[in-house]
Amino acid sequence: MPELTRTAPTAPPPPATRRDRAAASLRAAAPALLAYASVRLLGLLVLGVAAAGAGKSPHTLLSARWDSLWYARVATQGYGYEVQVADGVHSNLAFFPLLPALERGISEVLPLSVPDAGLLVSWLASLFAAWGIYAIGARLHGRRAGVVLTVLWGAYPTAFVQSMAYTETLFTALAAWAVYAVLTDRWVWAGALATLAGLTRPSAAAVVAAIWIPAAVVLVRAYRSGARPGDLLREHGRMLAGVLLAPLGWLSYVLYVAVRNGSPFAYFEVQRQWGNGVDGGRALAGFVWQNLTANVFAGLGLCAALALVVWLLWLGVRQGQPLPLVVYATAMVVISLVGSGYFGSRPRLMMPAFPLLLPPALALLRLRASRAALILATAALASAAYGAWTLLGSGPP
Repeated sequence: MPELTRTAPTAPPPPATRRDRAAASLRAAAPALLAYASVRLLGLLVLGVAAAGAGKSPHTLLSARWDSLWYARVATQGYGYEVQVADGVHSNLAFFPLLPALERGISEVLPLSVPDAGLLVSWLASLFAAWGIYAIGARLHGRRAGVVLTVLWGAYPTAFVQSMAYTETLFTALAAWAVYAVLTDRWVWAGALATLAGLTRPSAAAVVAAIWIPAAVVLVRAYRSGARPGDLLREHGRMLAGVLLAPLGWLSYVLYVAVRNGSPFAYFEVQRQWGNGVDGGRALAGFVWQNLTANVFAGLGLCAALALVVWLLWLGVRQGQPLPLVVYATAMVVISLVGSGYFGSRPRLMMPAFPLLLPPALALLRLRASRAALILATAALASAAYGAWTLLGSGPP
């Protein structure tokens, strides 16, 4: 009999490294990122055409307008700048430090001005935000849902801010990946990202809540099942580490302002001078009533918009969105609405609440592809037109 050839067993493939996993995730997200970039490029194109017709610089409109000027001043001069206004003082301590720090660092390494460094941070962060939003949508409902969700975020009514030297894209990127980390049980990563979010915007409280509340649910269930404190520490040590990390960014900046100004409540006083406070919705109710009495159609439109936000939150719960997403979106909406600051900025403040767009994304997936594409294209064009109109027609910085 012929001798049988003995074949060596096939070795198992080596485990994927973290870099391999990131590369695979980026390849999967590439269609969503290209679609998102196309939507934002459309916005920039419409702005460029409209600005040329108005004799204005789109570069200036994006890099040196409104809050962009304050962040750039922190980057170049540090904290301590104040402006005397009719009812008090506006201090640049109201603006959190991560974006200015990145602007300054990039401008010192690359041949870019501080405003241009701010644009670079915003544009790169917008891609990371889109990637995180896609990753969440794809994990929950498949890749097509992730793509549509990402495009909808890029076509948000105030998405023009995503192309400005603002903190919205940086914050959304950190928040989206923090929530994704919770969904995938990467608690230390979630806490670290929440720390950075807390150095970006005060609304990082929503990210902290998206970590703390799911963690509390896990601990309560474990305790009810008979686990002892020592068991909880051994089995959930990384989760507890993430919980402790989450609020450190926000707390460290509040402590910095307190030490600098010599008062434990200095940060809140700075925000109060800007008109930013928490009144439980009293200012919102007054704003709605003012609109209803001044222009009933504008008031009804405002009421409809608020009702739509609440309805989208409810749809998210009914559709079974995971607890971290529901907590994050709800907290972002509440934080955006219960303050007493300038109400024209509320849609912008709610823009990081991307889970609100998940129900519309799923609804679009039930349509024919051609009809869904037409709706998305219309939304992108409307967002671009609204952005150009806002930036060109809202007065000087």
